Amino acid sequence: MPANHTRRLGLLLAAVAGSVALGACSSIGSSTRSALDTVTPYKVEVVQGNFVSKEQVEALKPGMTRQQVREILGTSLLSDVFHGDRWDYVFTIRRQGVEAQQRRLTVFFKGELLDHFEGDPMPSEEEFVAALDTRARRGGKVPKLEASEDELKKFDPKKDADAKEAQPQQPLPPLPASYPPLEAGR
Repeated sequence: MPANHTRRLGLLLAAVAGSVALGACSSIGSSTRSALDTVTPYKVEVVQGNFVSKEQVEALKPGMTRQQVREILGTSLLSDVFHGDRWDYVFTIRRQGVEAQQRRLTVFFKGELLDHFEGDPMPSEEEFVAALDTRARRGGKVPKLEASEDELKKFDPKKDADAKEAQPQQPLPPLPASYPPLEAGR
């Protein structure tokens, strides 16, 4: 059979299959149609920016250095060349079926020291985890975010250091007299 006839036959079969499928769609019952209308495509949750918790904001005190602020909040998302004494922390989350949420915190410095900060009310870490955790929406238990004193004692750094000191130390191998060149000779 010539290629032209094969192509025409394929197009004819596709047209017949399409019309049969459309005919079948019109015979779907209303209960099936409503079930199909409730199915929606999966949309990925998008989290962008620096999440700043209420606990982190409470730890900020005027007079802190830039490094101390960076250790508490992390590196700011926005740094403006024209406003070197201002750091902006912006956090956005987009979730399926929920309006996008955005929170901002702006930190102002005078020289190298924190002057003041302003922004939206921030959720606590526990509130944020509960909002993200799909198990909570389904009635599951939200994990506890704090350790008790007894749990903290299990991870006592002094005890771990004492245990390491009690083990016999193996001597380190001697260092080489010279190292090979980083680049091959020319």
